[in-house]
Amino acid sequence: MKKIKVTVIALAAIALGAMAFRSSEGGSITGKVRPMDGATEAWAIQGSDTLKTAVFDGAFTFKDARAGSYTVIINAKEPFKDATLNDVKVEDGKATDLGEINLQQ
Repeated sequence: MKKIKVTVIALAAIALGAMAFRSSEGGSITGKVRPMDGATEAWAIQGSDTLKTAVFDGAFTFKDARAGSYTVIINAKEPFKDATLNDVKVEDGKATDLGEINLQQ
C-alpha cells in the first residue's frame, strides 16, 4: 500500500511539473503587402511588447504573438508610405489573417 501511495504522489508531482513549464501557445498574425516589393519589414506592438518580422515576397508572419490587441506597422520603401493597422486582435492558438495591405504612394 505504501508503494502505491508513493507512486501516485510521484506521478502527481510529474504532472504538476509538466503543467508548470507549459507555455501558452500564442497566436499568429499574417498578411500580404502589395506591391510585393513595397516593404522590407513589419512590426506588431502591444503595450511594451514589440515583435518584428521580415516581409518576404510580399508576405509576413508574426508567430507566437500573445493574445490581445496589436498595432501592426508595415515599413514601406520609397515611394510608398508606411501602413498602420490598429486594433488587430490575436487569440491563443488562432491565426489572424490581415489579407492584402495595399501601400499608398
